Amino acid sequence: MSTHDDDRHGPGPAGPDAITVEALGSLSKALETVERARGHLYGFHQLTGTADFELDRAVGLLRKAGHHTWAERVETEILGRNVMPGHWTYQIVDAYNATYYEPFRDLERTAVSALAAGHEHRFEARLQKERRTPGHPDHAATDGADS
Repeated sequence: MSTHDDDRHGPGPAGPDAITVEALGSLSKALETVERARGHLYGFHQLTGTADFELDRAVGLLRKAGHHTWAERVETEILGRNVMPGHWTYQIVDAYNATYYEPFRDLERTAVSALAAGHEHRFEARLQKERRTPGHPDHAATDGADS
C-alpha cells in the first residue's frame, strides 16, 4: 500500500530535503515513462497477434478465390513467423519485463521507501500544495477543508 504525503493523511514524518524530493520525483517520472513504453510494447504484442490471426482469413479467402499459390506463400512465409530471430512478441514482452521493467520498478519502490519513508509522490504533493488557491472549494485538501 502506498502512502502519499498530502493533507488527507495528516502531517507526514519529517520529510527528505527538497533535492531528494525532486530526485525521487524524477525517478518516478522516469518509471511512469517506462510504464507507458511497456504499454506500447503490449500494444505491439496484441496488434501483431491480431494481424497473425487475420492471416488465417486472408489464406482462406485466397484459396476460395483460387489463388492457392498465394495462400500457401502467406501461410508458410508469414503466418506464425518470428518477429525477431527466435522470438515471438510474448517473449519480447517477457524479456523486457524481467530484464528492465521489474528491476526498475523494484528500485524505484526501494528508493522511495529508503529516502522518503515510503511516501510516494512527495514532489507532486508539494506542487499541489503550492498551486492551490486558499479558500477555493475545488482546491481544498479534503472535502470541506481549506488548505
